[in-house]
Amino acid sequence: MNKSDSIAGLAAALAKAQGAMKGAIKDSANPFFKSKYADLSSVVEAIRAAFSANGLSYIQTVEPSDKDEVRIETTLLHSSGEWISCGVLALPVSKHDAQGFGSALTYARRYSLSAAVGVAPEDDDGNAASATKPKDDYTKHLLAIAAAPTMDDLQAVFKTGYKAAQATQDTMAMAILTTAKNKRKEVLQRTESFLEGSQ
Repeated sequence: MNKSDSIAGLAAALAKAQGAMKGAIKDSANPFFKSKYADLSSVVEAIRAAFSANGLSYIQTVEPSDKDEVRIETTLLHSSGEWISCGVLALPVSKHDAQGFGSALTYARRYSLSAAVGVAPEDDDGNAASATKPKDDYTKHLLAIAAAPTMDDLQAVFKTGYKAAQATQDTMAMAILTTAKNKRKEVLQRTESFLEGSQ
């Protein structure tokens, strides 16, 4: 974890800010899934007042990549000069043109910021909490992908996790699982090449 020598002031301020923040409002429509979601501006609006009142701000930087993906790093800043990086989020680009990269960039910024500050979308319907099926915990799928010993095992565990994400229409999970699979595939391929070369 990259951070300043101390984050005591930042941590205290963030705790106060999170106590004042509300959920991001789902005010944008996804015609593909016929659902609503909280877009980037909703997430920013959800944290703006609480961040400003507690001397907090954030920056989002784009990291270069030689793959068809976007890489976003969100860093939280405090007026004391303290800071903490929340890590890099890499998401694949489905459409290889300016619009595709722009959409993936906005998508990555939204999810990176939401995760960094702890903002969750509010239900746009009072009954949504009881009517919506809880989303799967994808940690177990990510761990299984990271530990897959062979290509066949990798394909099997990825397929299980991806189907679970599809069932709940969790496009973010689909993207993260795909990225994790591709990274594990590279490791397995390098290992196989090394073993073949040493024989």
